[in-house]
Amino acid sequence: MIELSNLYMFILASFLLCLAPGPDNIYVLTQGMTKSKKAAIITTLGLCTGLIIHTSAAAFGISVIFKTSQIAFDIVKYLGVAYLLYIAYQAFKHKDEPLDLKTKSSKKDLKALYIKGFLMNILNPKVSIFFLAFLPQFVSVENGNVPLQMVILGLVFMILTIIVFSSIGIAGNLLSSKLLNNQKIVKYMNILTSLVLVSLGIKLALSER
Repeated sequence: MIELSNLYMFILASFLLCLAPGPDNIYVLTQGMTKSKKAAIITTLGLCTGLIIHTSAAAFGISVIFKTSQIAFDIVKYLGVAYLLYIAYQAFKHKDEPLDLKTKSSKKDLKALYIKGFLMNILNPKVSIFFLAFLPQFVSVENGNVPLQMVILGLVFMILTIIVFSSIGIAGNLLSSKLLNNQKIVKYMNILTSLVLVSLGIKLALSER
C-alpha cells in the first residue's frame, strides 16, 4: 500500500496543480460562465473520465509509447488540435445566440458536453506523459504492486480534480450570472471562449514530447 506520508504529499501537490490555471480548468470556468453550473460539472466529469484512461496508460506502461514514438505522439496531438479548433469554431459560430442561464440543459446537451470534455482530455498526449512522470514520484517499490499504487493515486487525483474544477465552474457561474443579462457580454464571452480554445490548440500544436 501507499505510505501515508507519500499520500499526503501527493494530495497537496495535486490540489495545487488543479488550482493552477491550465487548459482544462479554464475551459470548465468558461462553461460555468456561459452556460450553467450543471454544464461545468458535466464537463468536469467528462475531463476526469479521460484521466482514468491516462492513469491506466501510465500504470501499465502504455504512455511510454507516446514518450518514445514521435509519430504516435504527433498523431494524437494533431487530432487534439483539430478537435479544439472545431470547438472554438462552434463557440464563435453561435456567439450571437441569446443565452438564458435559467434554461435547463437537455440530456442530449449534457451528454454532448460530457463527450466533449472526455475527448479534449484523451486527445492530449502530454497528459499521459505528465502522469507517467508525476505518479511514480509518490510510488515505492518496497510497498508492493506498483501499478495498483499508481491507479490509487490516479483515482485520488481524479476526485480532487472533480472537486476543484466543479468549484471553479460553479464560482464562475455565480460571478457571471448578473453580467450575462447583457447580450453584448454574452457575445464577448463566446468570442473569448473561442480565442481560449484556439490558443490552447496552438499551444498543443507547438508542444514537444
